[in-house]
Amino acid sequence: MRIDEDKKEFDHAAERMIELGNLLLDEDHDTDSWEVASGLLAGAVHFWLYSRQPCGDLHCEACGEIDTAHKRLVRLAEETQQFAEDSDYYHTPYDANAGNA
Repeated sequence: MRIDEDKKEFDHAAERMIELGNLLLDEDHDTDSWEVASGLLAGAVHFWLYSRQPCGDLHCEACGEIDTAHKRLVRLAEETQQFAEDSDYYHTPYDANAGNA
């Protein structure tokens, strides 16, 4: 079943990225976690864009949603927003708009 394999690959890649971030922070306790996170994000964005290059056939239907830089950026932003909203860390009790009932 390819869907299960894709889910495993996705989960494995996400877990490895988290492990790498934690490893980098553990190596040097003075490391700025925001800088590490931004570096990991930059690398992930570069790899994502690399993996989404159109095949070169101007009539390829499979490449239709990624056949321009703008379309790839829109797709990347959509995926990023969905991953953020699905994250346990999306909302925190310290958000400026968090309720205090």
